[in-house]
Amino acid sequence: MGFVVEVEDWDAPEGAGLRAAQRAELDARYGGDDHEPGTAPSAADVAVFVVARDEEGAAVACGGLRPLGPGLAELKRMYVRPERRGSGVAVLVLRALEERARALGVTRVVLETGTLQPEALRFYLREGYQRIENFGPYAGEALSVCCARDL
Repeated sequence: MGFVVEVEDWDAPEGAGLRAAQRAELDARYGGDDHEPGTAPSAADVAVFVVARDEEGAAVACGGLRPLGPGLAELKRMYVRPERRGSGVAVLVLRALEERARALGVTRVVLETGTLQPEALRFYLREGYQRIENFGPYAGEALSVCCARDL
């Protein structure tokens, strides 16, 4: 199964739809909409947003990069539609974001996931990320799990 991962505008409808589906899934897992500490990402602070499409052109996965400082960026809004999980598309999105991060001069990527997302944590650890102490707005947050990878 072939997927194409391309940079798209944050506000494009398909990416917005993927992010809305992610929010709905997380709201259901966490029992409400207050599970994300810190400022939500937006077009103003996400330097790169990618969308993966299947052979029919349907948007099936996405992810973004938010610069945090010189050489540092945070992975935001990684999401794969449930019916496409296990297809390898998440790896393609992650590697596309890491490639674009390198092009921006990023040498370290950090991320936050949650305690009720064990499959996400397994994915990141399998892909070379390591657990780190919770950083920034996630410090002291019981539901947050943070990871990092040096590029």
